[in-house]
Amino acid sequence: MSTAILTGPPVPGSSLEDDLRSLGFDVRTAPSVEGARGLLAAAPAAERVALVDPRFVGHVHALRLALTDPRFPVAAVPGALTAQPGARAALLRAMTSLDGAEDGPRPAGGTTEPQRTAATAVVPCEPLADRVATALDADGTAVTRPELGSLVAAVPADAAARERAEAAVAAVDDEAVRLRSAVKARDGFFTTFCISPYSRYLARWCARRGLTPNQVTTASLITALIAAACAATGTRGGYVAAGALLLFSFVLDCTDGQLARYSLQYSTMGAWLDATFDRAKEYAYYAGLALGAARGGDDVWALALGAMVLQTCRHVVDFSFNEANVDAAAATSSGKAVVGTPTAALSSRLDSVGWTVWVRRMIVLPIGERWAMIAVLTAVTTPRIVFYALLIGCAFAACYTTAGRVLRSVTRKAVRTDRAAQALADLSDSGPFAEVVARVLRRPARALPGVLPFLVALAGGVTVVAMAAFGPLHSPVLIFGALVYVLTSGFAVAHRMGGPLDWLIPPVFRAAEYSTVLVFAARADVPGALPAAFGLVAAVAYHHYDAVYRIRGGSGAPPRALVRTLGGHEGRTSLVTVCAAFSTRESDFPLELTVLAVAVALVALTESIRFWVSSGAPAVHDEGEAA
Repeated sequence: MSTAILTGPPVPGSSLEDDLRSLGFDVRTAPSVEGARGLLAAAPAAERVALVDPRFVGHVHALRLALTDPRFPVAAVPGALTAQPGARAALLRAMTSLDGAEDGPRPAGGTTEPQRTAATAVVPCEPLADRVATALDADGTAVTRPELGSLVAAVPADAAARERAEAAVAAVDDEAVRLRSAVKARDGFFTTFCISPYSRYLARWCARRGLTPNQVTTASLITALIAAACAATGTRGGYVAAGALLLFSFVLDCTDGQLARYSLQYSTMGAWLDATFDRAKEYAYYAGLALGAARGGDDVWALALGAMVLQTCRHVVDFSFNEANVDAAAATSSGKAVVGTPTAALSSRLDSVGWTVWVRRMIVLPIGERWAMIAVLTAVTTPRIVFYALLIGCAFAACYTTAGRVLRSVTRKAVRTDRAAQALADLSDSGPFAEVVARVLRRPARALPGVLPFLVALAGGVTVVAMAAFGPLHSPVLIFGALVYVLTSGFAVAHRMGGPLDWLIPPVFRAAEYSTVLVFAARADVPGALPAAFGLVAAVAYHHYDAVYRIRGGSGAPPRALVRTLGGHEGRTSLVTVCAAFSTRESDFPLELTVLAVAVALVALTESIRFWVSSGAPAVHDEGEAA
């Protein structure tokens, strides 16, 4: 239960108290600032508190947005303000600064205004909640004011204004706005037109029955795992059932986010589960298809692993580019800010032609289009065809998006902040070997101009993969590729990662590590080698995704102790190379990959679950469409 303090006597005929109780507030009344401060101090320290003007007129969803969203420490709309426990002290300070300033019009005949500082000077008839919000802003406490769109939130000054406000409330369907706001503002064509038109109603059905987004997320995972099991049967009926269940899993995947936005049930755990389970569902389905194909005598494990490698590298390109540029400022080589780039200008022109927006969203093969393609092809074709289509589609999408970002990076020279540079360093996942090399070579590395750090990393990645592909198996010669990779990896990250293409260094490391495992397993041509390699790449990818979600959630990168324990990308790549070079029996290599996969999974999962369960990171979630 939270506490809402009405800062004045209730207005006859108003449903405000009932609205606040429906939102989970215990309603109290205070006739003055002093009384409101007393009730605030008496409220349990762990509770959210709200100040609401009794004259408030507006939609219930406007109050819900302002008073119940867990993401914001302090939030306000006209006539209403809320503070979570961590902001209670700031709220008390703000109210203390308003002593002597009561609601109501200025007294007639008054000759002087009570003296206030410039920071808290306000119009005397302004609602207490609004004046406190102004004081909080002046005190340096950020007050979030949610976008209301067509929703109404007002404190009428007289009866006529109240009638107009009530008419405006009646003219807008509160529930329709709430449903529309539950849908993400920017999504793919398939999700927008084939899923969201009905999944929002499923989200409302779940909300009315007390289901939480995390429960729906878990149901989506279970459904996808059942789909993977059906695919693993290798029968046509199993494939048809797998495709249908995968689509239903995606419907639930959309529903959990819409439920979170509909009911404002945002949480750190929910955001992590939603992102992590998406990867787990898709890659488990790949494994199910590979198992099903094997039952029919077709070995597609190399294709399944290739699809996972390509998809994971696509994701890290997205994450790395966004983190590098989220707070970077555009500048010319002389340091002067620029407005845009040729590629950005072309994109803006294309945005003016509506159909091109949807085409460009579709060709990057987002999750909706990708899962729909996989589901349909699973039902009517074979796993091999599914993976061929997936590899071709994802490869084209990767080339399209990466080329555009490279063009933007080289034409729009970004002044990268220290935070962005550190995020790229964290995404690199450099282990102890690369750290030693970076310390030794830091001085010459700092002198590398422009795109050379990226080219150095690329050269090392190509070397280790080429050696894995063409070097003699079971020979110490393979170690040469790993040594080159360690040296170039350390050299590439020894400088501040602020270059125009430095955001490509983490994707190069991911591609080099995963591809090395794939190539060695494929060349080993030993039963169990490719499935073991699939498990190893899946475990390592989980660790990398976990790092991304921590950084995106504002929690920072995983602890260096964890990264060192897991060896870093160059350490694991070197270990796999050593196994391939010195394995003496055919059965050794699959066993070694399996042991490494289990070790990585146990360490990464244990630390990840510990962190997210106990994390104090702020609740995050994608926004829905503006009301």
